[in-house]
Amino acid sequence: MLHFMLHLMVHVLILFTSAWRTRLAADKYILAIDLGTSMLKVALVSTNGDVAVCESEPQKVILVANGGAEQDPADWWTGVLGAAKLVLSHSAVSADAIVAVCCTTQWSGTVAVDEAGDPLMNAIIWMDSRGAPYVNRVTGGRIGIEGYGITKLARWLRRTGGIPGHAGKDSLAHILFLKNERSLIYDRAFKFLEPKDYLNLRLTGKFAAGFDSIILHWVTNNQDIARVRYDDGLLKLAGIAREKLPELKRAVDVLGTLAPDVARELGLDEDTRVIMGTPDVQSAALGSGAVRDYESHLYIGTSAWMTCHVPFKKTDLSHNMASLPSAIPNRYLLTNEQESAGMCLTYLRDNLFFPDDELQSPAPTNVYQAFDRLAAGVPAGSDKLIFTPWLYGERTPVENHSIRGGFFNQSLRTTRAHMIRAVLEGVAYNARWLLGAVEGFTRHKMETLNFIGGGANSELWCQILADVMDRPINQVRDPVQANLRGAAFLAAAALGEITFDDIHTRVKIARTYTPTPEHRRVYDQLFAEFLNIYQANKKIYARLNAREQAGGVDGNY
Repeated sequence: MLHFMLHLMVHVLILFTSAWRTRLAADKYILAIDLGTSMLKVALVSTNGDVAVCESEPQKVILVANGGAEQDPADWWTGVLGAAKLVLSHSAVSADAIVAVCCTTQWSGTVAVDEAGDPLMNAIIWMDSRGAPYVNRVTGGRIGIEGYGITKLARWLRRTGGIPGHAGKDSLAHILFLKNERSLIYDRAFKFLEPKDYLNLRLTGKFAAGFDSIILHWVTNNQDIARVRYDDGLLKLAGIAREKLPELKRAVDVLGTLAPDVARELGLDEDTRVIMGTPDVQSAALGSGAVRDYESHLYIGTSAWMTCHVPFKKTDLSHNMASLPSAIPNRYLLTNEQESAGMCLTYLRDNLFFPDDELQSPAPTNVYQAFDRLAAGVPAGSDKLIFTPWLYGERTPVENHSIRGGFFNQSLRTTRAHMIRAVLEGVAYNARWLLGAVEGFTRHKMETLNFIGGGANSELWCQILADVMDRPINQVRDPVQANLRGAAFLAAAALGEITFDDIHTRVKIARTYTPTPEHRRVYDQLFAEFLNIYQANKKIYARLNAREQAGGVDGNY
C-alpha cells in the first residue's frame, strides 16, 4: 500500500510539473528591469503580470561634496547582465517565450555619454543638488512669483506644465552644473541620457528618450500630449544645446531589438524587442493597479510619492507638483516626490543602531522585521516623540533643500523602540501632508490608496498609514515587484497582448487596513505639531544649511 501511494504521489508530481512547464511555455513573458537607487531587480513577468522569477543586485550611492550624489553606470550594466543571467538560468521559461525587454528606472538622473555610448563620468542621480545655483539663475527674474521670473514662469508653465525646481535636483540642473563646473565633460558629451535611456542604449545601441522620461529636462513642449517635442525657445532659455539631447519616442514604442552581443550573452533571440519603457513613478502607477482617473497609489521605497492619473493639465507651484505626460499614451499623471522615506529606516539601521564599527554587533538577518516587532510594543504616537524625515531636504509638498530631519520631544524615557515607531509615524505624517496637497490638486478625496514599495511589506506601517491619514490602505500583493509588473504591463500593452483598461483587474490586493478610531485624536494632535515643527524651524535650517551663492556650497556636506 505504501509503495502504491509513493508511486501515485510521484506520478501526480510529474503531471503537475509537466502541466506547470506547459503553462509556462504557453505564456508570453517580458524580461523586466527595474533600476532603483538602492536595488536593481530583474524579473521574468508574464503579460498578465505574474512574476515567474526575480533576482536583485544592491546598488551603491556615492555622496560627494556640495550636495552631490552619483552612481557608476558600469555597475548598473554589470548588475543588469548578472541578474538577467540568473533569472534566465533559474526559470523554466524558454527563450522563444520572451517577447520583449522593458526597463523602468530611477528618474531625474543624468548620464553624459560620448558618441560610442560610453559614460564620461559617474551618473548624477536624483538626489544631487549641485546644479541649484545655475537652475535658479536661468529661472529667476526681477519680478518674481515663488522665486521665478514672471515672464519665464509663464513661458515654462504654458509649454511644459511645470518649471525646474529650485533645489537643483532635476535633470536640467544636472546638465547646467556640468556646463558650468565640468565644462570639459559638457563639451565632450554627445548625449545626456536619463538612467532608463542609458540602459536602453546598452540593450539596443540606439539613442532615444521617452516623452515621459525627458520631462524633467524642462525643454519639451507638452501642450499636445500626443506630440511632445523639443521647444527651441525653452532650449535657448535653459542654455542647453539641442544636439546633446536624444530623439523622442512614446513609452509604448518599440525602440528596436537586442544588440547581437547582448542577445548572445543573455541567450535570447536577436529579434527580441526592446520597449521604450518608463521611469519609476510611471511604472509604479501601472504596477499598483490604480490606473483609472483619481485612483491613487502611495509608494514608499528609498523615497516616496503619491500619484494618480487625472484628465487635465495643471500645475501647483506652491506644492511643487504638476500633471505631466504619463506612460499611457494621451494620459496625464499627477507627479510629486518626497525625498526621504524608507531611507530614514536605512539611516537608523546603518548610522545609529548597527554602524559598521567596534561599538556595535552585526545587524539581525532581517532587521526590518526586528524593527516592526520593537515598534509594535510602543503605543500609537510613540509617547509623543516626533520624527521629521527630511534627511535630504524635501521636494513636495514644499520644496526646501535646506530642511533636515530629527527627533523632537525626546526624553530619558525614549527607547530604540520609540525611535523606530516615530520614524514610521514621521514618514506617515509627511504622507498625510502630501495627501492634503494631492486632494487639493485633484479636488477629489482619495477614498483608498494602493500601497506599494518596500514599505508596504510592513503590516505595522500599513496600519500606521491608515491611522495617520484616516484612509483605508490597500496593501498590494508582492509590493516590491510593482515597478517590474508595471514595466511588463507597459510592454504587454505596447505589443497588443493586453489593454491599459485590463490592468486594474490583474493586480491583487493582499489586505486592506482600515483606520483605528481610538488613534484619531493622538495622530491629529501630533500631525498638527509636525507641521508646526516645520514652520518654527525652517529659518533655522536655512541659516544652518545656507547655500553660498558664489560657490554653491551646502553647509551640510
